[in-house]
Amino acid sequence: MLIFSPEIPMSLEEFRLLRDFVYQYCGLHFSEDSRYILEKRLGRRLQHLRLNNYKDYYYYLRYNAARDQELTELINLLTTNETYFFREEFQLRSFSEEIVPEICRRKQEKGERRIRIWSAGCSTGEEPYTIAMLLLENRAVQGWQIEIIGTDISQRVLQVARKGLYGESSFRSTPERYRQRHFRPQDGKWLIDDSVKRLVTISHLNLFDRPRVALLGRMDIIFCRNVIIYFDLPAKKRVVETFYQRLNPGGYLLLGHSESLMNITTLYELKHLQHDMVYQKPLDDLPGGLKP
Repeated sequence: MLIFSPEIPMSLEEFRLLRDFVYQYCGLHFSEDSRYILEKRLGRRLQHLRLNNYKDYYYYLRYNAARDQELTELINLLTTNETYFFREEFQLRSFSEEIVPEICRRKQEKGERRIRIWSAGCSTGEEPYTIAMLLLENRAVQGWQIEIIGTDISQRVLQVARKGLYGESSFRSTPERYRQRHFRPQDGKWLIDDSVKRLVTISHLNLFDRPRVALLGRMDIIFCRNVIIYFDLPAKKRVVETFYQRLNPGGYLLLGHSESLMNITTLYELKHLQHDMVYQKPLDDLPGGLKP
């Protein structure tokens, strides 16, 4: 007969097994000081699955027929997803007033009228919908084909993103005119308008899954804000190099204000815009991501 303790202690060996497994799967890094975080967050899964210890949970994640479903539960428990509309205003001003017009000019010279943007680690969707609202009001892309792809590894947050229904905390830095123009009240919250939603595709994606990431195709701009702070150095290098492969020459990578590529890679050029500093893939980059 199994006896379930309300708190199952995690040994150091078990912590290292699970830590390394999570890291290899998705790049999330947990130091030994954060053993209690895994113990606290995963303990409820042991009880739910009627497992005696974390080593059994590790083998469940590796070999059980239901491992894919459990990986979803695991990621939901280990990721934090704090975000809101119009986060980091200065960078968004650079996006609207400088980056988008520049890319449009360059594309028009080649007879193109399509712009593709990837919001990587989009959480509950506030970022890709913010991008969509800004583009709807940007004259530079009027009449253009706009494609915004929001991805995240957590299925839980993607369900919120697809629904598009938000509470007050998501509007903490949103100019009121955007709420009045692009949302309508519903059930005490605010539902985003279909004119915004139709510009955005929400998809599940693990940034460490390179074959699936490659299916996204080439992008003009990649937003990945406040995501790589959860990775260690090798994982950061892997992810930003993946972004590099996905960007068109001259494309932009927009990170969070607390994030930098210093000591990570020299592939990108740091560009000083009027409102912010951003990273750009060199225009002279050759196909395949190789510099001349």
